[in-house]
Amino acid sequence: MANGVRRRSQGARALDDPVVGNADGSRGELGMGEVHQLVATEAFSLQAAGRLVTKIFAPWVQDLALLVESVEAVRPAGALPDWQPGAVVRMPFSKKICCDGQTVSSQALMALADSAMVVACSAAWNGYRPMSTIDQTTHFLRPVTFDVVADARVVRIGRNTSFGRVMLLGAADKRPVGMVASAYSML
Repeated sequence: MANGVRRRSQGARALDDPVVGNADGSRGELGMGEVHQLVATEAFSLQAAGRLVTKIFAPWVQDLALLVESVEAVRPAGALPDWQPGAVVRMPFSKKICCDGQTVSSQALMALADSAMVVACSAAWNGYRPMSTIDQTTHFLRPVTFDVVADARVVRIGRNTSFGRVMLLGAADKRPVGMVASAYSML
């Protein structure tokens, strides 16, 4: 057990890093069909989500400077009956992610939604599992010239496939800028 996290893996080598990694400091590579799942002694945390973003996400996604603002891995007291596990991830505005120097590109918004769903699915599983996007339908509602917050929720989680929804909101006014439906296959 390291940092309050217990490892459980199926058909895989032991990992030393709480997210994925080897004893020599190199990043642990996952083979097809291998599942490296972390089982926390407590619910998947904001700290675990931060490690996920810095250790698992591709370098170009890390360049988006995504910030995990909250993680809901367990039903809060008094939650509505339709509560779903999820995460809220912020993408700060930067001219670097704009297509014309002013408006955030649709590719950056889709990467935000996809990344937020990886964190949300990890919260629902109580740890990271390798996954691949098999479908993502995005509806863009208005141009974005400001920070965007992705509220990602797991609608259904199965053994091999998971489904989610993401609302993309203006960080300041909380008005919708996009909505996303997605499906993921576990590797």
